[in-house]
Amino acid sequence: MRKGMKKLVSLLLTALMVISTMAFASVVNAEPNPDFKMGVILVGDETEGYSAAHIAGIKKAAEELGLDDSQIIWKYKVPEDSTCYDSAIDLYGQGCSLVISNSYGHQTYMVQAAMEYPDATFVSMTGDFAAISGCSNFKNAFTKVYESRYVSGVVAGMKLKELLADGTLSAETQPDSFDADGNVKIGYVGAFSYAEVVSGYTAFYLGVKSIVPEVVMEVKYTNSWFDIDKEAAAAEALVANGAVIIGQHADSTGAPAAVQKLLDAGTICYSVGYNIDMLETAPTAALTSATNDWDVYYKYAIETAMNGEDIVADWAKGYDEGAVSITELGESCAEGTAEAVADVEAHLKDGSLHVFDTAAFTVGGETVTSSPCDLSFMDWTADPPVAIYEGETVEAIKDGYFAESEFRSAPYFTLRIDGITEDAEAVE
Repeated sequence: MRKGMKKLVSLLLTALMVISTMAFASVVNAEPNPDFKMGVILVGDETEGYSAAHIAGIKKAAEELGLDDSQIIWKYKVPEDSTCYDSAIDLYGQGCSLVISNSYGHQTYMVQAAMEYPDATFVSMTGDFAAISGCSNFKNAFTKVYESRYVSGVVAGMKLKELLADGTLSAETQPDSFDADGNVKIGYVGAFSYAEVVSGYTAFYLGVKSIVPEVVMEVKYTNSWFDIDKEAAAAEALVANGAVIIGQHADSTGAPAAVQKLLDAGTICYSVGYNIDMLETAPTAALTSATNDWDVYYKYAIETAMNGEDIVADWAKGYDEGAVSITELGESCAEGTAEAVADVEAHLKDGSLHVFDTAAFTVGGETVTSSPCDLSFMDWTADPPVAIYEGETVEAIKDGYFAESEFRSAPYFTLRIDGITEDAEAVE
């Protein structure tokens, strides 16, 4: 009797397993919805790094989800003006139930479209007021790219350490590359003085400083996301001021190309890029690039929209979800760089390392113990400025670090830490 009962239970369990496996397989192998369409609004195209990274991410996610090319409608080189609104409306009219734009300046036009068409979802990348807008079908997303900028700073720091250790770089051989206190000079080409850029260049600097503590950095702005000539001119000016490493938060190959030219002419200088591998442009000057792996977000957003589910209002992931990384290490990288990178990445993944650890920097010579951040969306053109969307004021310092991209996806780190100077005049 007991044997018969055991056999019956065994048969039932086997049957359940088969049914479960079939059900799982049917979900995995389910055909994508052929009626689903998404629209993509890009500030650039495949010729500039930032939009190229988005394009690659969308295509990879679409392939994994089985989307046909005809289900994605592209809008390239859309300026940050009402053209974005017109593009969003056109995409909606063509049947897109998900419309995504990739530049901060698109945001106000995307929310306008979202309010008019509540049956579609509109996502503004790097935007900062979706959660407080009151518009449930308007979303924001960004990565924790400051993490990969920190790692790229570690790569730069390893190179600086090597140059100092072997005597290639010294106050005697290259005196202009040291300040009066003996700190090594590095530089950074930034697009705008937005929080996104400030957060990024600070993370890069802290990564360098974690390897070479005696370092200072000068930032030059171009006031443009993509301008090859201005980015090259900024890099050249920074090197002329003594910078040995040039980082960037700008979208072209201008800075790496300029650094390669200077290196070839005998100047000690190296480049850390953004978005894409710069080795083709600067084969011996480029060390690596901080980058976003956008397919992680796009796969989540597309799959969620296809299933008729709600995309989160603020999405921000980093090394924990594989949403950020650095590109291939260049041949000029110092020995031991790969091992150093692997160690830092592991600590970022497990949460034991925080980029903006308050023990690693000071402001005005003091450790930062409090940093209230107003998450309201302000109209800064008004006098006095007014809040268009009211947000909370949150304490960004917790457990001894600045909690970047935890209260919303877009960066809000705007502290100007010691060791970094900004050039007040943008490059012309």
